[in-house]
Amino acid sequence: MRQHKLALCKDHFLDWVPEQVEHTIRRYHMFTHPDKLLLAVSGGKDSLSLWDILYRLGYVVDGLYIGLGIDGGVRYSDASLEYAQLFAQDRNLNLHVVDIVAEYGESIIELAIRTHRGRYKPCSVCGLTKRHVMNRFARQNKYYAILTGHNLDDEAAILFGNTISWVGSYLLHQAPVLEANRPGLIRKAKPLCRIYEREMAAYALLRGITYIQDECPYATGSTSLYHKAILNKLESDRPGTKLSFYLSFLQAKRNGLFSPSVDQKVESIHTCPECGQPTSAPGRCAFCRMLVPVEEIPEFSQSKGAS
Repeated sequence: MRQHKLALCKDHFLDWVPEQVEHTIRRYHMFTHPDKLLLAVSGGKDSLSLWDILYRLGYVVDGLYIGLGIDGGVRYSDASLEYAQLFAQDRNLNLHVVDIVAEYGESIIELAIRTHRGRYKPCSVCGLTKRHVMNRFARQNKYYAILTGHNLDDEAAILFGNTISWVGSYLLHQAPVLEANRPGLIRKAKPLCRIYEREMAAYALLRGITYIQDECPYATGSTSLYHKAILNKLESDRPGTKLSFYLSFLQAKRNGLFSPSVDQKVESIHTCPECGQPTSAPGRCAFCRMLVPVEEIPEFSQSKGAS
């Protein structure tokens, strides 16, 4: 591991990774052993490896798999669920499953097509849906925090994209922990935020964790993958670049580089009258508005009649 100027054998590496994750949990005051925790599980290497690490560290964590109805010719959602279920069964862990098609009558792809949000890619609908379902499920079942498997490569790519565009509100909110600082919001934490993707792949391999290796069929050509490729080149030339970039950003935030005034949505959070989730959108939240057929929206019907 050139980025750490460190070389480890298998046994020491498998001890080192959980130690680093435990350090991150404590460093950012993410959660404690008595807390009721919910992990968003995708069937991929990061979420399953994180579940394994937390299990080894003695945390009691339930998993939540959200079935999005993505096929893409590779049974992507079905295959992902099978890996998550196999992992949970082998370790006697509790996995909850929310099926979007069964619950809302449409897959992510169908929602994207109907609402035109997925004219090119359904990623925005996917993200909106997962955030809504995770927060709702955690609220209903009184979990202290939602955990995700975002690794250092993910965080660095997000930071890189937001810095290029200088999206102030996104930069303000990017952090290892997102506090539940508004009514109805559940605390979110990213215990892998300082662990490289390659390190997680090695961990999964050495621990014998089987996971879905296919990328989401709709991720091809995404901006995040492009940003990761750029950062990989920087990392190859200068090992440790990703970690330095991310940690320097967090230090800059602690030093007051970003003012809360850049976030214009903080004061406008209210409760959605339809689902009870917090939202900054006027009236119903974006998720509930997405579920309503376009022709049933009053403003659409009026404009259609007028035309």
